[in-house]
Amino acid sequence: MDLGLKGKTAMVTGGSKGIGLAVARALMAEGVRVGIVARGQAGLDAALAQLSGQGGQAFAVAADLIDPGQAAQAVARIEEALGPIDILVNSAGAARRHDPETLTADKWRAAMDAKFFTYIHTQDEVLKRLRARGAQGAIVNIIGSGGKTPTTTHLAGGSANAALMLATVGSAHHYAQYGIRINAINPGGTVTERVQEGLAVEAKTHGISKEEARSRAEASIPLGRYAEPEEVADVAVFLASARASYVVGAVVPMTGGLAPVI
Repeated sequence: MDLGLKGKTAMVTGGSKGIGLAVARALMAEGVRVGIVARGQAGLDAALAQLSGQGGQAFAVAADLIDPGQAAQAVARIEEALGPIDILVNSAGAARRHDPETLTADKWRAAMDAKFFTYIHTQDEVLKRLRARGAQGAIVNIIGSGGKTPTTTHLAGGSANAALMLATVGSAHHYAQYGIRINAINPGGTVTERVQEGLAVEAKTHGISKEEARSRAEASIPLGRYAEPEEVADVAVFLASARASYVVGAVVPMTGGLAPVI
């Protein structure tokens, strides 16, 4: 299936590993020029080595997207290197998990910085540039099911996810009139470093091993397993493509059937 993406330019935040790296790889396979953003240069260098030979051009920018200035600069650098951005896929930032009784005001605020504002800062900058040149485009925010289904060890991060879903859908409603489509994906458990960190907190909270924590989590999923990053990437690339040209303001659940929604 031709997704109509060849020759476009995409920015992928959190593109040095996990779902973000899988998205970058999938976009490049479609002939997209991809700029990846993450905080650490070493991780970006490793990601670029993995992306070489994928069929498209890759560029990397190190930036802390909690800082709106760095987010704007990252967007500018990608456009200078690859051309105007047509697609933004946000996959950067993850709030730390905490025992509820250890939450403080600083930890609540840090969760919003890590998950909500890292997305909003890049989304706002890309939207500003799309509007300035009267261009159409697509934004996909990879958020997480924790914003719909509370988990005691993920209250701060889940609250940030919920806020991000509202911002995504509300922005989609407004910008659709300009041909800019904004959608979201809510992955459940996915085989990434972030999930491993979450399992460590769950294991400590319940006094079990990480292996037991994972086994219990996967047993509760109707499909019986966690998702692979590539599975989430496939949906993100579809939503960014012309094949999803009438999809606006959708929040796609990818939980393996764990949290059925209507």
